[in-house]
Amino acid sequence: MQDNGRYDESGLSHPGGYRGGGAAVSRGTDYEGWAVGRGVPGDGSALMSGPGEVDPQAVPQPRAGSGYDRPVRHDGEPGPATGRSAVPERSAQPPTGYPTGVPDDPRRRPAPSPQPSSAPPARATASVKPASGASPSPSPGSHADTPAPPTSTYGDEGGVDAYVSRETPSREEDDPPLAMEAMRAVQILNPSGEVTMPRPARPRIMCVANQKGGVGKTTTTVNLAVALALHGNRVLVVDLDPQGNASTGLNVPHHAGIPDVYDCLIENVPLAEVAQSVEGIPNLWCVPATIDLAGAEIELVSVVARESRLARAIAAHPETFDYVFIDCPPSLGLLTVNALVAAQEVLIPIQCEYYALEGLNQLINNINLVKQHLNPTLDVSTILLTMYDRRTRLADAVEQDVRNHFGDKVLQAVIPRNVRVSEAPSYGQSVMTYDPGSRGATSYFEAAQEIAERGVKLGGAA
Repeated sequence: MQDNGRYDESGLSHPGGYRGGGAAVSRGTDYEGWAVGRGVPGDGSALMSGPGEVDPQAVPQPRAGSGYDRPVRHDGEPGPATGRSAVPERSAQPPTGYPTGVPDDPRRRPAPSPQPSSAPPARATASVKPASGASPSPSPGSHADTPAPPTSTYGDEGGVDAYVSRETPSREEDDPPLAMEAMRAVQILNPSGEVTMPRPARPRIMCVANQKGGVGKTTTTVNLAVALALHGNRVLVVDLDPQGNASTGLNVPHHAGIPDVYDCLIENVPLAEVAQSVEGIPNLWCVPATIDLAGAEIELVSVVARESRLARAIAAHPETFDYVFIDCPPSLGLLTVNALVAAQEVLIPIQCEYYALEGLNQLINNINLVKQHLNPTLDVSTILLTMYDRRTRLADAVEQDVRNHFGDKVLQAVIPRNVRVSEAPSYGQSVMTYDPGSRGATSYFEAAQEIAERGVKLGGAA
């Protein structure tokens, strides 16, 4: 450009506009990918519709998505490049199948530009080509950034995946935790009353024993009995612990003056007169224990056949039960011996700690003595791991040791530490009815189901 305002190129300073032979490249724009100017020789009158007036049809219209465009005349030929329209247009044109945001007007359609020989770069996201017969022209009023919805069947051409909706996930992903908990609660409570757990062919009398206290004997007895009763089995619970915790968990009165298991052992009262039905749980009965039972061991010392008093009381009961659970005290005295003599199977709950393993050998030795001298049919059939804390390595170590020693006698279900299990007795309920969707209730339900299935394998179904 010279001092007088003229360019060195004659074509740029011609008074009539652009002249051929001059460079039509803006000196302030060197954006790569823009082609050389596409101006047409002329005097600039194409923009004028009359003296001093500008034809609005010839004014450059910006293309949707770009800030630059060149003017187009009525005949579809490009007009002179002036002002910002002197900036060259983009070399790559958008596909004709995509909407541009402007109605399809032949007068406003730009002239085709030469395409490079090489293929255009692939789009970042995979697009599905519509089948034959679909109209490629955009619909008026459509947005340039919104792709058109599929209007034909996908997968007509080989190698193209079928259209799959992502708005409907599978049921496992769709169910929220509350829905899953509600489903478990309905499964555990079994409101229909159907027999969903198999009934054994003969009554199973199980003694829940462990001389170590606090391992979950009473909690296991109550929750297993409720789970089996809710699913169609007839269950009797005998509370042989003077503390009477099993009676509390089943909401059975056991204060002083209530007929209890002490009367059966000392006074020979029939068990049917002492047993009470559990409120809200069909097919479940409980023989309560009062504080009077604490002196039963001393009084049984001089009684004939003191070890088999409970066995005779259960055998004399007129009704037939599918399961009889005997909750033993944390000792190896005469009450526990009566329970071992009356039972056919022993269920040992083991806390996942070292102290629980330390006293297990002594319990096994006493069971073997009772089996040799008093009850040859007694067998340790079930081991249940309780108070499992998955955060500690000790719990894993205890579980592995117990499973290696007892093998298949250990249930696959493991009872975790759960606050709902501890809260339930304060409301006079088992965890099965207090919070049936909790982890503790689910674990005890699985343990009861496993016990029922084992009973069918051993003696057949009823």
